Amino acid sequence: MTTQLTLTAVPRIPHVQPGDNIAGLILDALTTADLTLQDGDILAIAQKIISKAEGRLVRLAEVTPSARAVEVAAQTDKDPRLVELILAESDEISRMKPGVLVVRHRLGFTSANAGIDRSNVGPGDDETVLLLPVAPDESARRIRQAVHDQLGIDVGVVITDSHGRPFRLGTVGVAIGAAGIPALWDRRGESDLYGYELQHTDVGVADEIAAAAGLLMGQAGEGLPVILMRGLNLPSGDGKASDLVRPKELDLYR
Repeated sequence: MTTQLTLTAVPRIPHVQPGDNIAGLILDALTTADLTLQDGDILAIAQKIISKAEGRLVRLAEVTPSARAVEVAAQTDKDPRLVELILAESDEISRMKPGVLVVRHRLGFTSANAGIDRSNVGPGDDETVLLLPVAPDESARRIRQAVHDQLGIDVGVVITDSHGRPFRLGTVGVAIGAAGIPALWDRRGESDLYGYELQHTDVGVADEIAAAAGLLMGQAGEGLPVILMRGLNLPSGDGKASDLVRPKELDLYR
């Protein structure tokens, strides 16, 4: 049972460039900060540095909007070039109105602008945007494997992003990639304090980790994209963030 949980922001993660080795940068920063990893630790990593390392930067000047993108841009008051990227990254439009374009991302989750962002992309460059990683579960797996290869330590890895929610105000951290943890913890069949057998309790562990890490990562200029979490005792498992996506046939709000 978890009775104490510690979260530590890893300092001095450098500005990431395309082609950088994220696992190597994190391990170097941990060493510089005199922080050591232990089996069972979890590294929560902001999506932005993963996307930058994987070269997911796109200059809007190089994007030619389609007729459909121009049409949607007119309805949402958005840059047609940005809309072209949003449509390319998504399966369908969920909702739109002036200033808002919510889509079902090709990775399965629903979010504004397909997770494409201009913030913290580069100094003074509002013509470059950052797309989400192509396969964030695989990105998490590679980082976990690199840590094990170098240190012989098994850690969990959660790649986080900030999403809005349809019925509540404010963004919150969610997991878009995970490895080495049960992203979805099925606790059905267990008993509560009074012996009642749980019937519908699936815990979105990876999302809870992402939300907790977001308290330290921040949303502006904090510059703390990696959080070390220790003390979370989880059952063994190697889930994926995609395990958290509600299947379309079970979505009552579509």
